[in-house]
Amino acid sequence: MSGTDAVDPAESLAGLLLWLFIGSGAVVLVGFFFPSFVGGALGGQTWLLLSLTFFGSGLGYLAALPYEGIERFSRTSSLLRIRRGNVRALLSDVVFAHDPVVLGLPLLVFSAYFGLQVLVPPATTAAVETLSSGLLEGFGLPLLVIVLLAVGFCAALLFGPWGDIKLGGDDVDPTYTYPTYFALIFTAGIAAGIVFWGPAEALFHYQQPPPYFDVAPQSDAAIGAALVYALFHWGVSAWSAYAVIGIPIAYYVFERGAPLRVSSILTPFVGVDGLDSAWSRLVDTLAVFATIGGVATSIALVSQQFLAGVEFQWGVPPGGIGPILFVSGLAAVYVLSSVSGLHRGIRRIAGLTVVLFGLFALLLLVVGPRSFVVDRGTDAAGAYLVHFLPISLYSGSSWVTNWTVWNWAWWFSWAPFAGTFLAALSRGRRIRTVVFTSVGATSAATGVWFLVFGGTSLSIQSSGRADVLAAIADRGGSEAVAGFPILSALPLGELLMFLFLALIVVFMVTSADTATLIVAILASQRGVAPSRGSIILWGGFQAAVALAVILLGGGETLQALAVLTGAPFAVLALLAMGGLVLALSREEGGKEHTSIVRLILRRLPNVQAHHDIEPPDRKK
Repeated sequence: MSGTDAVDPAESLAGLLLWLFIGSGAVVLVGFFFPSFVGGALGGQTWLLLSLTFFGSGLGYLAALPYEGIERFSRTSSLLRIRRGNVRALLSDVVFAHDPVVLGLPLLVFSAYFGLQVLVPPATTAAVETLSSGLLEGFGLPLLVIVLLAVGFCAALLFGPWGDIKLGGDDVDPTYTYPTYFALIFTAGIAAGIVFWGPAEALFHYQQPPPYFDVAPQSDAAIGAALVYALFHWGVSAWSAYAVIGIPIAYYVFERGAPLRVSSILTPFVGVDGLDSAWSRLVDTLAVFATIGGVATSIALVSQQFLAGVEFQWGVPPGGIGPILFVSGLAAVYVLSSVSGLHRGIRRIAGLTVVLFGLFALLLLVVGPRSFVVDRGTDAAGAYLVHFLPISLYSGSSWVTNWTVWNWAWWFSWAPFAGTFLAALSRGRRIRTVVFTSVGATSAATGVWFLVFGGTSLSIQSSGRADVLAAIADRGGSEAVAGFPILSALPLGELLMFLFLALIVVFMVTSADTATLIVAILASQRGVAPSRGSIILWGGFQAAVALAVILLGGGETLQALAVLTGAPFAVLALLAMGGLVLALSREEGGKEHTSIVRLILRRLPNVQAHHDIEPPDRKK
């Protein structure tokens, strides 16, 4: 500020958002917890608008609130920094600061796809789905093997001597505390998928059990099989896809001076100076395409879930304009969060998300069928460990293709942006800590969630307290409605449903804001930080793709397109793992690093020596 009396625009915006939050919150809370008091005075679109204003202004307040300790984040900001400027500079950056290939090709592909979806929708849908199904069926077994190799690779880094390597040097301290580090990684990589599939996936496996277990549908044995596969699809195998992309990027960025780009995984083969090659630009372009397709489709899916919740609670449909209002409001929040920077909106909303996530899971466990969840969950966790290796390689059925192979391809399509973000945060962390956090801690959190929520949904369905599968069938098989009849059958159902709707919003924001920032970095020319205009451009483009998915009804086809990028990144993951082994063998082979096993063995003689020096006094 130029003077002591100048008004900070961020403070003014934060103040306005705070008043909007308080005002809309008063109406929403009364209408939500006492719907009979309000009655039918307000329509579905009005309730949707009020709800979005409430959640959006609260999250926007966190993003706009000024922060005085920016100098603490200067090292991380050098990687994830955002350039500021006037309107003319922002507009010129859109043209001149972008890599024309990385900018133009994704825009061209998505525009062509939606153009064909308008002109010849049946032919477009059939062509994409045929290509996707053919790839998943033909590449199914190799993809299963790659994911299992990724798990083994992460285990080797966690327990082996290379896990002792500190990224950036021994004298470098981490920028963030460990809880913040975990929150940022977890919320960026999981999105609202954990909320969308939490109440639904185990129910689908209960209705149509995985063939590996060979149990009858909707039987007692199907409950255990359903929980095991829910753990499998959201556990260490899934999260390893992010780590095997992110850790190599982190090593080359902090140890070799490579740029923060997905294409940096090619460093052992082309060198840092060769990262301007056509192959490198192709990798970054695929990363941008995969990220936009994955995030935009997720926005479209969670919009259905949020709108279903509004209709379920108030009994009024949001109408045709409802999806437009939701996506527009969500985009405004995640763009504001992304523009505010990592240390403000992204970090704060991630922390809030983890708190709400833990509060909801704890409350659900307390008021839900606790003994059922604990007993069945314990059995499922044990069975997951016992059967992990065989189910990791089990193939040969359409069920595995439609569920497991599809899931792995989807996780790999998200790996570029999630892995890049993981790399940017990991300066000053040991590789062992990065693996433990990005694979172990995150999969433990998702595992507990699916055991609690999935166990609750299975208990309610199997006991007849609510027919959730019938509710899904009534909506044409849409999973979006699954959570609401479950929560309404429990004590404190209104509170749980309110927190559930909040989780839908915050989880999606925490992934979309990170994805927007990473895409802006990847699309910018090398050595040029993204501007606010670039972030607004990519955030708006993601929202436009999501709206096109909803309005044109091409969600499943776009999912198939995004999954198609997962296969190339699975192959690139093999390249990344092999390249990192090669680089570490060359550069770390002569250095002393300590494995976990050696650390344990070193402590044992010290314990024995202590007892030898100070024996117990038997006379006493």
